[in-house]
Amino acid sequence: MFVIVGLGNPGKKYDNTRHNAGFIFIDALADKYGISISEKKHKALCGSGVIEGNKVLLVKPQTFMNLSGESVRSVMDFYKIDPEEDMLVIYDDISLAPGNIRIRKKGSAGGHNGIKSIIAHAGTQNFMRIKVGVGEKPSGWDLADYVLGHFSEEDNAKLKEIMPDVMQAATLMVQGDVDKAMNDFNAKKQV
Repeated sequence: MFVIVGLGNPGKKYDNTRHNAGFIFIDALADKYGISISEKKHKALCGSGVIEGNKVLLVKPQTFMNLSGESVRSVMDFYKIDPEEDMLVIYDDISLAPGNIRIRKKGSAGGHNGIKSIIAHAGTQNFMRIKVGVGEKPSGWDLADYVLGHFSEEDNAKLKEIMPDVMQAATLMVQGDVDKAMNDFNAKKQV
């Protein structure tokens, strides 16, 4: 079983906010592969299915961002997964411009509270990730207000443009080819 976690905050008021980029891409994967994300378990909404012949579990933690690790730990324990081999996390990154993605095999939290929580609960920072650029907060803005704000029309269009790249990268990673995903998509574009 390969687990793909998309980070975000539960509730309608957070739909299409920058911090919910992970949820947006999990929903897109679910649509593409006909996976229903409707099971409530592990403090998350989950859906089991198959991506290119590989059994997957799509996970949208419902704990709010700062506690995402609680949900991830529950999934890890129940399915006995090794986060270094069998888990991918998709989330927003303010250090990348909208329209850019960055794929990593491991790394620090980089100030992202959802990733901090996962590292703390998983006991490792060695798990695959796809970081989706949402852009830097404008000068004078509060970070929380920025990441909980909605995408501009222009940024929303850029998000749609990178949708195929994120889905292809995730598919490669599910198939065990993280190096190809990194080679194909890390050098893409800088906006």
